[in-house]
Amino acid sequence: MTRLQFRVLYREFLFRMVDLELLSAQGDITKLLGQFAGLLIFISSVQALGALLFDGRRMSTSTLMIFYWRQEHSLIAMTMVVVGLFAVLSWDSMFPDRRDVLVLAPLPIRARTLFLAKVAALATALNLTVVALNVFTGLVWPCRLTPANGGFLDVILSLALYRSFAAYWITMLSAGAFIFCSVLSVQGLAGLLPRRRFLRASAFLQMAAFCLLVSVYFLEPSLAPENQRVLAWLPSYWFLGLFQALNGSMHPAMVVLARRAWMGLAIAGFGAATAFLLSYFRTLRRIVEEPDIVPGSHGLNWSPRFGNSLETAIVLFSIRTLLRSRQHRVVLAFYLGVGFAIVLLFIKTPRAQVGLLGGNMTPLFSSVVIMCLWVVGTRVVFSMPLDLRANWIFRITEVRTMREYLAAIRRTLFVLGVVPVWAASAGLLLSIWAWRLAAGHLLILGLWGMILAYLCLHGFQKIPFTCSYLPGKSYVHMVVLCSMGILLLILKGVEFERRALRDPASYGRMLLIFCIAAGCARWRTVALAGEAAALRFEETEPEEVFVLGLYRDGVLAIEAASTGPVA
Repeated sequence: MTRLQFRVLYREFLFRMVDLELLSAQGDITKLLGQFAGLLIFISSVQALGALLFDGRRMSTSTLMIFYWRQEHSLIAMTMVVVGLFAVLSWDSMFPDRRDVLVLAPLPIRARTLFLAKVAALATALNLTVVALNVFTGLVWPCRLTPANGGFLDVILSLALYRSFAAYWITMLSAGAFIFCSVLSVQGLAGLLPRRRFLRASAFLQMAAFCLLVSVYFLEPSLAPENQRVLAWLPSYWFLGLFQALNGSMHPAMVVLARRAWMGLAIAGFGAATAFLLSYFRTLRRIVEEPDIVPGSHGLNWSPRFGNSLETAIVLFSIRTLLRSRQHRVVLAFYLGVGFAIVLLFIKTPRAQVGLLGGNMTPLFSSVVIMCLWVVGTRVVFSMPLDLRANWIFRITEVRTMREYLAAIRRTLFVLGVVPVWAASAGLLLSIWAWRLAAGHLLILGLWGMILAYLCLHGFQKIPFTCSYLPGKSYVHMVVLCSMGILLLILKGVEFERRALRDPASYGRMLLIFCIAAGCARWRTVALAGEAAALRFEETEPEEVFVLGLYRDGVLAIEAASTGPVA
């Protein structure tokens, strides 16, 4: 019975990295997980293809060694940041939630079985993430790093090849375990706090961990003699030294790094085990005592108006939900973190230093990118319900026309997605640029935000935070691939705007194009408002069977076939 309980709990915990309470009745979590796995496998295939096409025969021995070091570090750093993001995004699933305690506590299930099933599920998810990201690179790069002394058969039978394979996978799994245990240690220590303080600290810790991971990944210094002191404090370089030690190609500079990798892995593992164990059983006892949503502070209770009563109600409901729900804030912070990471990567390029009137063009690029990620992130969190059991109040109060509801939803996205970025950009640009240049870019930025908002709301017929979530519908793997092309278009558009701001004729043509695009986007979105029949509170899969509309004697053919011949 204990083994059966363990297997059932293990499977449930493994597939509950995403909160299943938010899913639609037709939702399949395996589809969403499959898309993420496909994205990681695609990244691995691109890295492996680069290794297959690389030809280092014309490089000197020292240059080739530095190149291999950089590639090894790149793979290790990518593994660590992906595992770190996985750990941050699955923060809420590392401990049992309120439903687990209420359902499982009355049953004859030992706390030890529950704990072991949770740990096994987390370990399996960690290993699957590392394997999916390195499924092709783990086969190609060890072969590349093995010295080719003889023919193909000699390489296959060489012990150096199998040592390289073992060194690669041990290093990747160790690097992933280190970063995962580090995040788990922080969460375990925070779990020792009182429940209310833990809820308040969790969102801050998640955002801080995410920003730290992304910033370190994009701002890591290169392998250079002048950076030796800095490299000694970066964990990704520790595991580069560990790989060199396991592979038998130890360089004197890597000895200290390999030693730090073993020490860091031991400390992180011990800290995670201790903190997680201490806070786990304490969390089980206190999880039902306080709500999962942190109560708001009792201050000045004044609510601004955002139009009529319906628009004001929906906007205020969305603002308060976003401010009080830790889960939605973390998802939005994920998109903002991606935007800041792109900006940091752009700052490091030489093109960023060639800017407006001899200055830096980073404010132009960063404002456009942050606007894109903020609007898209806000639209994504709109699709995630806060509590499906509470949306009955919106169902029974649906007394307005559909156009009024859709107008209120559009205003909500403008207030939460467009206005904050535009206001922050206005404060920044007006303080560093002449007011004419700043006003010109702010006008374009406002139109760009309008276009994005209208496009994101195309076909969106739901009150924010009230409709069930259908996983896999967004095709996140295709979105990531398309975003690469969109970034190139944004970069070209920013360069064109930089020139247009100094030429009134070009700026006028650009402004006209944006106005027309904003008008078309608004018409395309608002036109569907008249076709929508009612608000949606349950996301469903598209129909797979289509009725052709074939009638016989005024009756649908399918109905006539089911009822038999008419007398």
